[in-house]
This record gives sequence, structure tokens and C-alpha cells, in this order.
Amino acid sequence: MPEPLIRSRPGPASAPRSSAATPAAALVTHRAAVLGMPIEHSLSPVLHMAAYAELGLSGWDYGRYAVDEAGLPGFVAGLGPEWVGLSLTMPLKRVALDVADEVTPETAAIGAANTLVRRDAGWLATNTDVVGIEQSLRAVGVTAVESAVVVGAGGTAQAALAALRGLGETAPTVLVRDPARAGALRDTAERLGVAPRILGGFPGTPLPPADVVISTVPAGAADVLAEVAWDPATVLLDVIYAPWPTAPAAAAAAAGCRVAGGLEVLLHQAVGQVELMTGRPGPTQAMAAALAAAGGDRRP
Repeated sequence: MPEPLIRSRPGPASAPRSSAATPAAALVTHRAAVLGMPIEHSLSPVLHMAAYAELGLSGWDYGRYAVDEAGLPGFVAGLGPEWVGLSLTMPLKRVALDVADEVTPETAAIGAANTLVRRDAGWLATNTDVVGIEQSLRAVGVTAVESAVVVGAGGTAQAALAALRGLGETAPTVLVRDPARAGALRDTAERLGVAPRILGGFPGTPLPPADVVISTVPAGAADVLAEVAWDPATVLLDVIYAPWPTAPAAAAAAAGCRVAGGLEVLLHQAVGQVELMTGRPGPTQAMAAALAAAGGDRRP
């Protein structure tokens, strides 16, 4: 495996404050958590705690903390030695690279991380969104992609470029509101060696024909896609999982399309995080069962 890229970590420490209850401190030997804002809806604790139970890891706890971009450096700097890893969601995926001591080469190329893992040299930034997206597409029968459309240009869209590259698509169309604000995505594409066609004007832009459409924008932002005349041969992956189904997912499913959602992405990226944080393979079936029991409806 290539050596990680070294990064410096800033940091006056600040004590984290949890938005989720945790077991008594005396019983906890290893801590991890998901960070973001908003964060109350996150099902990551359900997945990780199910994994710990299945793996027989006593003394492990996984929490949920509301942290914004300005608060991330102090939060990370204030963590004690019992902390083994952090899952990161919006709006932290890009700034995570700035607080890491090390960054994997693929994550540096993507320009966004969804995971920080403690290593001997400090905090390692990596990105399991790539495998989450790729495995979610494979789960609905996608083994190769000849044409794709990505909606959005944020950190998840950057990971989508890497996932599509792994499936053979190196020139997807990317729909954005303003191409002038897609600089980070362009930089990612250059580092990955892919050549997306970036079109502005979304949601007024027509949806081009494609084998796969990946929507990476927040809930409601892509609702215009519900009005599309979906080709049943197209696969839609909408990374939103609450509320579900989204309007585009329901419309695509009604047209006979194969549809994957954010819960699939959440599951598969969490499996990768569990392995990174515990050193043991993530128990996919047990995690999926816990997700379903928590009310995670994966049907469109």
C-alpha cells in the first residue's frame, strides 16, 4: 500500500460535547463517533454499535456530535487516547484533510475525507465513501459504467468521480448550479486523471441519457429529476436516506429503473470504517440487520 501523505495538524484543544448519550466513562475503553452539522438524523451509531456487538468488542462506544467546520480542529485536538476514529459528514469532508496528520494518496486525490483514524503518527484521513458508492452500485447489478451523470459538486461528488473511475467511467457529465463554484471538483478530476463534462444551470439543465445517475445533493435539491422521463435501463443512486424515498427515487423506481439509496452507501462505507477503526472485517449482515431494525427502509 502506498505511504500516506504527511500533513500537519493545527490545534488548540477543546473538550468535545456529545449530542448522544454514552455509557459510563469507566466502562468505555475505545471511543469513536460521527461528526457533522446537522447530525441528529445520523444512523451511523446504529451501524457501528451493531458491529461492535457482533465482533464481541466490549468497552467500545460510538457517539454522535454536532461539529461545524470552525469547530473541527479544536474537537480533534481535544480527543483523549481512548479515541480510535471519527466518521465525518457534511460539512466536514473537505476540512478534514486540514486537521489530519496523514492523508492516504487516494483521499488526497479526491480532496475530501469521510474518516479519521488514529494511527501511531497521529490522525489518518481516508475516504470510504468511494467503496460505499461503488458497492451500492454493484449491489443493484452495475459491474461497469459506460456513461454516467453526477448531480452536484461537493465532497460526495468528488468521491463519486473516484468510484465511477473504478467502474470504467472517466468522462461523466456533472450537473451543477454554477460551474464557477466547481473548482474543487475540477481539481479532483485532474488529480484522478478523469475528464468530466461540467454543465451549469441545474436544476434547469436537462438530464442527459446515461447508464448511471448519481445524485449527491441535499434532500429536495434534485426533486426536479422526478419529472424526468426515466429510461428503465438507467440506474439511479441517490445518496439521501432521510427522507426516503426521495422524489427522484420514487419516480425512477416507478419507471422500472434499478434504484439504490443513501442507506446502501451508508452501510457499505460504515463497513469500511469499522475495519479501519477496529482492525477486523466489518460484519456486513449484522450491520444491515441493525439498520433495518432501526427503521432504515431501503426500498424506493
